[in-house]
Amino acid sequence: MSSTGVPSEVVVVGIGADGFSGLSPASRDLVLEASVLWGGSRHLSLVPAVPDQVRVPWPSPLSAFLPGLLAEYAGRPVVALASGDPLVSGIATTLLDLGAPVRVVPAVSSVALARARMGWSAESCVVVSLVGRPVSLVAREVAQGRRVLVLSSDASTPAAVAALLTSSGWGASSMTVLGDLGSASESSVSGVASSWSRDSPALNVIALEVSGNGLASWAPGLPDDAFENDGQLTKRDLRASALARLMPAPGQVLWDVGAGAGSVGIEWMRAHPSCLTFAIESDPVRADRIMRNAQALGVPDLQVVVGRAPDALEGLPAPDAIFIGGGATREGVLETCLSSIKPGGCLVVHGVTLETETLLAQAYADHGGELTRIGVETAAPVGTFTGWTPGRTVTQWAWSKAED
Repeated sequence: MSSTGVPSEVVVVGIGADGFSGLSPASRDLVLEASVLWGGSRHLSLVPAVPDQVRVPWPSPLSAFLPGLLAEYAGRPVVALASGDPLVSGIATTLLDLGAPVRVVPAVSSVALARARMGWSAESCVVVSLVGRPVSLVAREVAQGRRVLVLSSDASTPAAVAALLTSSGWGASSMTVLGDLGSASESSVSGVASSWSRDSPALNVIALEVSGNGLASWAPGLPDDAFENDGQLTKRDLRASALARLMPAPGQVLWDVGAGAGSVGIEWMRAHPSCLTFAIESDPVRADRIMRNAQALGVPDLQVVVGRAPDALEGLPAPDAIFIGGGATREGVLETCLSSIKPGGCLVVHGVTLETETLLAQAYADHGGELTRIGVETAAPVGTFTGWTPGRTVTQWAWSKAED
């Protein structure tokens, strides 16, 4: 957004559950002297009346109408109210993303208050925000003995988190719901996820002490049965090999072409919360299955593109890495992927047919890289004895694009 279409400055003042009286003298002066004051209806109601002050509640839906609000007050100074630390799942982040000149005056965040009440150091716990986001994000963060602070979206979040934990093998986890932190009506209610039946206030933070035997690893190569599939699945040993070469790093984008069950793209996103996958799959039934797998494994932000490569690749964000698990021989697929990947990015292609193997051998001759044949055998009964059962041998070509 152009700087000419935004206020001259937006001062975002954090306000706690203790309301206007809990603000510092400097913050109170900012709010009372503002000619234009933005905020949620609840926050605006906490501020004493000021003659001639224009008060504007946040529009709904916020994402759709906020650019228009910025444009309406272009060139004017504005003060906005936000909960606690406005940069912790707050409005300040959204305003900055829209190009507004923002100055933040934070209050104590709900995260800091929750850690204080629980006696948890910052280093001993992780924070997951579910404010306007899917509950399934919690699934990536759970592991035996881990402490997790969950920023709830509303009063229904604790019950939803309890149900998720119970259904995924973590029902023994302890839950403490901290309500209205910092206010006179602050509350704390504890229980176990599997038997959770408590009512919760709308403003709450959930403190989890995880216990159980659910799936927890971030290492590549999750068990095959972690993924719902119809047989179109990159098996765990091959998946681990591919991901070792794709090398996911924070903030990077993967194209998972011919995604099948979505296993490679899902594990790419489990490597770090800021990783993103675009899973390209032509079969709508499989596309739906990919999303179910992504939600079950804690990466609901995975993007599924229903269509065939290379046409379905048009307009997608440039990838840092590409995995082609199927369809490499389709005309234009390999060429499009080679030209689309960012400098320094990695392309990994798997093939089980002679046609794909021939294509990859030629690609290796033309471009270099690493050409590998991978055969995996697993022990299985042979009558009253035990023998080796071989899987299909897979040809793997891995190639990195030179830096500019």
